[in-house]
Amino acid sequence: MMAIIEFRDVTRVYTSGDHELRALDGVNLSLEEGQFIVVLGPSGAGKSTLLNLLGGLDSPTSGSILVNGRDISGLTGDALAEYRASTVGFVFQFYNLIPTLTVYENVALVKQICPDALDAGDMIARVGLSDHLEQFPAELSGGEQQRVSIARALAKNPKILLCDEPTGALDSRTGVVVLKLLLSMARDFGKTIVVVTHNQNIARMADTVVRVKNGRIVSCEAQAHPLAAEEVDW
Repeated sequence: MMAIIEFRDVTRVYTSGDHELRALDGVNLSLEEGQFIVVLGPSGAGKSTLLNLLGGLDSPTSGSILVNGRDISGLTGDALAEYRASTVGFVFQFYNLIPTLTVYENVALVKQICPDALDAGDMIARVGLSDHLEQFPAELSGGEQQRVSIARALAKNPKILLCDEPTGALDSRTGVVVLKLLLSMARDFGKTIVVVTHNQNIARMADTVVRVKNGRIVSCEAQAHPLAAEEVDW
């Protein structure tokens, strides 16, 4: 396998008046393609900053970020928009669905920004919601809404799926369903899945666990025998 993601001496500093916060501090990281990767650490460790930089939602103060060998750290304008549209998909803790659109319309929306978008109906079927095509988000459970958000992210056909606390608002049983779905994207379809969480149990399912503390990488370790979602003691 090849490295699909590389952080090279990446620092992100936020300033407010005289105050300076080093959210990431000299991060070096190499992650392989087609893996289920968990970034683990306490609140304020720098996990979400790392994810935002990788997703092109923010830019590093210094250093470089390579995705498939392409340095994205200096992208702006159309090039940055193209990267976000074609390379990465996003799944957040809160589902960010458009309340006035049906399940099908929420997923089909990506065709407007992604020329290589996959069929919305197929993606909805993959997450097990074909019977809910014409329902609106308010008519769905939290777990169902999260599955719609995953279907929408997958419809972009991204190389990398970025997930920020994707089970944080779900009960444990529904969380297992969502995690099994994300695992299958890595195991069966070769997508690179990066999950940011503070949940140690999710880390037991990962191919690679990255531990972050105080803006630094504490460790990056492959797991020889990651657990299936249903094997984790919740």
